[in-house]
Amino acid sequence: MRVVTFGEVMLRMMPPGWLRISQSLPGTLDATFGGAEVNVAVSISRQGGQSAYCTSLPDNPLTDAFVAQLMSFGVDSSLIQRTPEGRFGIYFVENGANQRGGTVTYDRSGSSIALTPASAYPWDTILDGASWFHITGITPSLSRIASDVSMISVKEATRRKIPVSCDLNFRKKLWTWEPGTKPAALARKTMEQLLPHVQVLIANEEDAEQVLGIHAAETNVDAGELNLAGYQHVAKQIVERFPNIRQVAITLRESISASHNNWGAMLFDAEKGQAIFAPTDAEGNYSPYEIHNIVDRVGAGDSFAGALIFALQSPELSDSKTALNYAVAASCLKHSILGDFNDATRSEIEALMNGGGRGRVNR
Repeated sequence: MRVVTFGEVMLRMMPPGWLRISQSLPGTLDATFGGAEVNVAVSISRQGGQSAYCTSLPDNPLTDAFVAQLMSFGVDSSLIQRTPEGRFGIYFVENGANQRGGTVTYDRSGSSIALTPASAYPWDTILDGASWFHITGITPSLSRIASDVSMISVKEATRRKIPVSCDLNFRKKLWTWEPGTKPAALARKTMEQLLPHVQVLIANEEDAEQVLGIHAAETNVDAGELNLAGYQHVAKQIVERFPNIRQVAITLRESISASHNNWGAMLFDAEKGQAIFAPTDAEGNYSPYEIHNIVDRVGAGDSFAGALIFALQSPELSDSKTALNYAVAASCLKHSILGDFNDATRSEIEALMNGGGRGRVNR
């Protein structure tokens, strides 16, 4: 296993606890690192796999600090391209609570990855020995240059017969680089060119609707109403449109409040034409994790992606049912961990997966 992920890392700034930014400034914000693709790389390494992270960053002390932390997780940082162009992106998070939802504010315009052309990346070195390549829909949303690099990256992986996974990760605040084109329309136009190079697609209900125009019928996640058959129909439409996609994973979040969510997922196998859901009860019926008192939900989807990729490449976890249960358990635990990174270990994930989810002290 050597999973290479490509995307942007940012400095994550968050008020302590459940304070709002307006309550914290002037004052103190907690600074950590985060970003969809690096979150995946950290998850894989933390669970015992090998991962490498590729990005473009300015040659400054922020990058030095990030590389040091990345190495502490065991992630290969040698693929990071240091450049005199651009800056280190930042994003600000407010933790939601009860009926007040969380917020994300971006300050990443002109970041290094948005300005670095494809010619600056040594693809032979980046993809040497890779068993898997992962990207998300966030990277091509950053700029026309980043979009072009994203397309070239998946083509380079395809040329080397390296499996490619993509998390659609639609961010309407970011798809603004083509004046006169609405974010969803630009995302659809771009991702429809990228997805023919993808074998495993990861999404949620908003991603499928906004980017691909495919809606899960009779579903209202805000009202806690999910039509499971509707999600199977979504996956079938995706693989009909993109026959190269072998598996479609859709995370299923029911938002009762910002502090209380139900959480599960579906995995659709294109070859078998079948979908499985996790978690399930003793009778095999879908029975989502009920997550109360959420600590931090940012990065939960990335933790699902990282665990799924890890499981699909681990022989003892690689059958669809086990891999999905493992990924859902990993991402359930992420809701209890502050920060972008999922610091849950494989043993902790398997304990929850096997029914040990009561939160008892492990002595």
